[in-house]
Amino acid sequence: MSKWGMVIDLKRCMGCRGCQSICKVENGTQPGVFWGRVKVTETGAYPNVRKLFLPMPCMQCSDPPCKKACPSGATAIREDGIVTIDQNVCIGCRYCMVSCPYGSRFFIDEIRRYFPGHITPWEAYHAEEGPNTHLQGTVEKCQFCKHRIDEGLRKGLTPGVDREATPACVNNCPSWARTFGDLDDPNSEINKLIARRGGFQLSKELGTDPSVFYLPP
Repeated sequence: MSKWGMVIDLKRCMGCRGCQSICKVENGTQPGVFWGRVKVTETGAYPNVRKLFLPMPCMQCSDPPCKKACPSGATAIREDGIVTIDQNVCIGCRYCMVSCPYGSRFFIDEIRRYFPGHITPWEAYHAEEGPNTHLQGTVEKCQFCKHRIDEGLRKGLTPGVDREATPACVNNCPSWARTFGDLDDPNSEINKLIARRGGFQLSKELGTDPSVFYLPP
C-alpha cells in the first residue's frame, strides 16, 4: 500500500498563493476557510534577513494528535496515510482544532456565501455534488484531494505522475515547488528530493511524523 506524501521546496515557492486559490476552487471551501494556507515569515538575522513563504496544508501526520483528541471517531487515518474527517460523525467539539499543532483545521460555524443572498453556480455545484461536504457545526481540512487520488487510481493512473490523480495544489504551482508521491517507495521522486536536498518535517520534535516535507530555502 502506498503512503502518500508531499514535498514543498521553499527555495522555489514565490508566495503567489496559486495553491491556496486552486484549493478553494477544487474543494469548494467557503469565505475565510483556507485548507492550503501560505504563511509569510522571515528567516535569517539582521541585516541578512529575507522573506520566507511557508505553505501549510494539513500535514497528514502518521501519529496525529487530532485523532487522539476526537471523541466521536470522526477523524481517521486511511491505509494510504491520509487523515480524514467524517463530517456525518463530527460533533463539532473542536478538540481536534485545539490539539493540532499546525492550525490545519477549520470549524464551520455557519454557511457563508461569497455574495450574500446569492449562490453562484460554483457554490451550488459544491453544495449538491462536489467532492466534499461542508456541514454547519463540523470541522474540515485538507485531505490531499483524496477524491482525485481515488478516482485516478480507479483509472489506473499514478498520483504524483498523472495530473488527473494528483492534488490540485501540486498541479497549479507555477514554480514547481510541490512534488507528490509515495513515501513508501524508496525510488519515488519525493524520497529522492528529501535525501538529496535534506528535506525536513515541520516541528519534528512533536513526534507527529508529518507526511509533508520541506526543502530548505
